[in-house]
This record gives sequence, structure tokens and C-alpha cells, in this order.
Amino acid sequence: MVPACFFGFGIMNVKAGFLDQENVDMVWWCKTKLTVYFEDPFWVGVFEKIEDEKLTVSKVTFGAEPKDYEVWDFVLRNYGRLKFSPPVEVKVKKEATNPKRIQREARKQSGNLGIGTKSQQALQLQREENKLVRKTVSKEQKEAEKQRQFDLKQQKKKEKHKGR
Repeated sequence: MVPACFFGFGIMNVKAGFLDQENVDMVWWCKTKLTVYFEDPFWVGVFEKIEDEKLTVSKVTFGAEPKDYEVWDFVLRNYGRLKFSPPVEVKVKKEATNPKRIQREARKQSGNLGIGTKSQQALQLQREENKLVRKTVSKEQKEAEKQRQFDLKQQKKKEKHKGR
């Protein structure tokens, strides 16, 4: 398998796929969009990745307002390390090829504040998943601490009665 990645700047379309050397017809594509907006008190970036009609989302906090070159540098350095949410079904529309239409859509998207509802659902799923993981880990830690305290008490009881 040979990895093939293509980044388009602007609306941040990312087309990535693995080319099978034996069967070149088998190529999968994904479209990624990065939306950067101000969510008081920080600037936030939301990566929306659509592949096989499934939407996954990752949220990144930038802090101060990032410059274009800082965002691009972040994408190049950290895109592979992003943790995306569980996939959500989404209907994929055919891409517009008319350059004026693309420009209109880009202008319309830049006017939109926040993130789409499907993205919000995907982020909520990710939050719930992380919450469950945190709960199980903290429950295990509490039980281990309880067991340790119990063992310590038992040992002290035995030590008290050893001399009798």
C-alpha cells in the first residue's frame, strides 16, 4: 500500500487515500474541512472529515487568534495525531465544479459561525465516549484505593493481636 495525500488550501479540502499497487482502481477518498472560529475566550478549530458517507469530527483549541501560516503549520504537523469522534452517517452531495459557485459557497461558509449540527452530534458522541472512559478509570482507581485502605486496616489489626 502506498499512501497518497493531497491538501487543497482555502476551504481545506483534504483528499487522502491508499493506492493498492495491484489494483489501482481501488482508491478511497475523504474530504476534510477545517473551520476556525472564536468561542469565548479562545479560538477553536473544528476538523470535519467525511469518508465513506460517515462524518467524524475533531476539535482543537488554538488559544490566541491563529494566523493562516500557523493553521497550515498545525495541519501539516498534527493532522495525523488528531483524535476524531465516532462516525456519524451523513449524506454526501456532489461537488460543484463551477468556480463561481465554489466561490459563493466559500463566502457563505465563512459567514457561518460555529459548526454544523452533524459536527455537533459527532463531537457530543466523542465527549460521551471520553466521559465513559474517564468514569471507568476513576471507578477502578477508587476501588483500588478502597482495597488498599482495607488491606492496610487488616494488617494493622493483625499486628495488634500478634502479641497475645
